Amino acid sequence: MPELAEVEFYRKEWDAGLRKKVTRVELHAGKRIFRGIKVKRLAAALEGATYLNSEAQAKLMCFRFSGGVWLGIHLGMSGQLRMELAGFTPEKHDHLVLQQSARALVFSDPRQFGRVHFHEGRDVPTWWAKLPPAVTSPEFTLERVSAFLKRHARLAVKAALLVQTAFPGVGNWMADEILWQARIDPRTLCGKLSKKQIQALWEKAREICRVSLDTIGKDFSDPPEDWLIHQRWTSKGICPRHGVQLKTATIGGRTTRWCARCQH
Repeated sequence: MPELAEVEFYRKEWDAGLRKKVTRVELHAGKRIFRGIKVKRLAAALEGATYLNSEAQAKLMCFRFSGGVWLGIHLGMSGQLRMELAGFTPEKHDHLVLQQSARALVFSDPRQFGRVHFHEGRDVPTWWAKLPPAVTSPEFTLERVSAFLKRHARLAVKAALLVQTAFPGVGNWMADEILWQARIDPRTLCGKLSKKQIQALWEKAREICRVSLDTIGKDFSDPPEDWLIHQRWTSKGICPRHGVQLKTATIGGRTTRWCARCQH
């Protein structure tokens, strides 16, 4: 599932269409990604509108068009945004296509766990306004994190990092990376974390999100070579620090990998 940095990368895939008008909207009405939306109204509002700007926050993207039109896109597990040249014909999984004179802005989602949001008007839509503070923002304070962990004292810290209202945009691999760099066992209950561990967790969460945005989010380049991510995907993952094989378990319903030697 795309996480914070991957979402930022895909947001910029539509940059070629900035300040250009949407000439035609093609979509697969009735698909699950449009649940709760009046699809005909969505198409009518976007057709003829100019693409003004966009922003990504957590795992959600927001695209603004002239006429007070807001388009939100959540990629889900398999969603992607891309740009195609003029004359492009949508394929089976291209569920939303904004045709412009020189290009097409495409949202594809084979598994349809993603979602499209839509709003008309000056006011910021609820689905965008209600998002929690970004991990890299000043509002994401140590006190905020400490209070959340205290409220979830019986939850494993790996599962806690996946709660989007607390750590927006952090997904499975990022949570493992944060815990590895903070040297915390992912099975540790939040209520058992020391003040020093909570401090490390907060610092590493901010640092890893920032570096991920500067690498993956910028041009899908790799994060630093000494990060766990380069080993966690391999069948025989080796800890970059110690060279010992990583442990594997399911925590919070997600596959988790860690080093038993340095995370204890």
